Amino acid sequence: MNRIETRLGGVLMTDSGAEFAVWSEHADRIDLCLFDSSGRSEICRLPMTRGPDSVHRLHVDGIVEGSRYGYRAHGRYMPDRGYWFDPSKLLVDPYAKELDRPFVHDPRLSVFGTDTQALVPRAIVTNDPLAKPMRPLLPKGGFVYELAVKAFTMLHPDVPQELRGTVAALAHPAVIAHLKKLGVDAIELMPIVAWIDERHLPPLGLTNAWGYNPIALMALDPRIVPGGMTELRETVHTLHESGIGVILDLVFNHTGESDKLGTTLSLRGLDNPSCYRHLPDNPGILVNDTGCGNTLACDHPYVRRLIVDSLRHFVVHAGIDGFRFDLAPILGRTANGFHTTSRTLHTILTDEVLEDRVMIAEPWDIGPGGYQLGNFPDGFLEWNDRARDDIRRYWRGDSYMAGALATALSGSSDIFSRCGGTETRSVNFVAAHDGFTLFDLVSHSHKRNGRNGEHNRDGHDENYSWNNGVEGEHDNRTVLARRRQDVAALLSTLFATRGTIMLTAGDEFGRTQNGNNNAYCQDNDLTWLDWEAADEHLIALVAKLSAMRKRFSVFSETRFFSGGKDVVWLSASGSEMGVPDWEHAQGPGLAMLVHSADYKLKTEVRLAILFNRSTSALDFHLPTGENKHWRHLPGNRPTKQFHLRPRSVQFYFEH
Repeated sequence: MNRIETRLGGVLMTDSGAEFAVWSEHADRIDLCLFDSSGRSEICRLPMTRGPDSVHRLHVDGIVEGSRYGYRAHGRYMPDRGYWFDPSKLLVDPYAKELDRPFVHDPRLSVFGTDTQALVPRAIVTNDPLAKPMRPLLPKGGFVYELAVKAFTMLHPDVPQELRGTVAALAHPAVIAHLKKLGVDAIELMPIVAWIDERHLPPLGLTNAWGYNPIALMALDPRIVPGGMTELRETVHTLHESGIGVILDLVFNHTGESDKLGTTLSLRGLDNPSCYRHLPDNPGILVNDTGCGNTLACDHPYVRRLIVDSLRHFVVHAGIDGFRFDLAPILGRTANGFHTTSRTLHTILTDEVLEDRVMIAEPWDIGPGGYQLGNFPDGFLEWNDRARDDIRRYWRGDSYMAGALATALSGSSDIFSRCGGTETRSVNFVAAHDGFTLFDLVSHSHKRNGRNGEHNRDGHDENYSWNNGVEGEHDNRTVLARRRQDVAALLSTLFATRGTIMLTAGDEFGRTQNGNNNAYCQDNDLTWLDWEAADEHLIALVAKLSAMRKRFSVFSETRFFSGGKDVVWLSASGSEMGVPDWEHAQGPGLAMLVHSADYKLKTEVRLAILFNRSTSALDFHLPTGENKHWRHLPGNRPTKQFHLRPRSVQFYFEH
């Protein structure tokens, strides 16, 4: 049986019109609502026929691309028993590919018996062409650049005004030039599918700026992708021509329909008992493993199929290289907890369209057993917050951190070697969209989230950050110089780690959010990148670090080091690190010696990466091979002295 014959939703164009299909096991009846070309007036409302597979279908003659539609579902309204059927609610097709307007939160979306036709977007009938197939463009040990489309492009001086804030802006030559300068292998787009604001934001005059609150899991948000799939496909194609891959950050753990006080917009109105997880002894209580009010039942056959079909859609019709999954343990959850071998995870990895795509898990949620770093199956890369925190703590000056830093630099083998693993699957980062920016990390000891309207209660309290003597913004040149020095050290450490690395857009030029570590609701100049204020010295540093990372094979290799054969750890004296060195509370200096292929010189060399976290300069001693000379990177000048400035990292190769 082929995929068309077994499809569980969406619209299939035919010679004479189109067949509409929507799945619901518990609805008594579903009506198809058709609208005029403007989407304002309902043309007709037609009952659909339910099949034995619980798919409600209807063929309508005369339907063309661009037609607008929605659904209404009839059945029991008994929220305490999990049933939310209310035919007054216009519902968005879970398989919708495009919408004619964005979602806007309104209290009436939650009121039983109140018609919401004037409030809900209409799905648009599409017939998307295929994208040009190609292998993903993120190599092992590659460089991922995380960005929010609107924040990244809104203030870019070279991007035309009409393109700013849209996916199309990413294809502009000026944007691509910046990505190429940095040596980015793939960009990771924070959510671009249609989302809705959390209900507490509009009264505060705030809006969701990140998009981690989706309603339709396939439909692109008209605010970010006004040209729909055509815009996304053409942008991906242009980036591919420049050798840059595209990864989509997707949310399959919850939807913006939220808790029992939330909206009825799609899955809740079509089949709440099947699509969301509920307490086993109380079907009226939604499980909240996400902190967002609900949890998708990813182990249900329909939800699993919706997830896989969504991923296939973005690959087949836009050429997407891979995906990052928000709160990914929920993809592996059943009623009995997380399972590495869950059917949903297995289906994603073995699907014929998806099996070669890049898969990245955020390996934690807030549910029972929600921290699963290192426990995802082979085929998944994983965000490594342990390495993030250890790198931060090392440079903050915490005691006994030399061993933790070495472990992070080596790809966290203690985590990813479980069950016989021989390669790291770590995605290493120091800062991400969630939390302090890189510059704020060295400028604030405490978060400053007052602008979010929650009296600074939101966001993480422990950030392993420091302020270099003065909290927050300051114009003292000495303090600013120290902060820039620390940012440079953190960037150098990140680019020296084994595994995939990730940098968040703007951290390469010293962006600040003034200490706000939860800026999801700041769609304004707090999060929009100020390109004209970029620190060109930091940009140049990242470009050099990226070029170095591509030059030497050791950084792109993912197999674990095998002791002294592959890596040697030295103290500043040049002696191999012993137990007293590793257990020294404030050991300031550490050197990492590794063998690597040098793609530029086309030979094997030895690399030395030197770390000085103290506030004083430090002299290192390195062993020298016969007829060999140490040379400083990124230049090639020979050196016999290894004098490190305070709070710095230096790279050398022996040739």
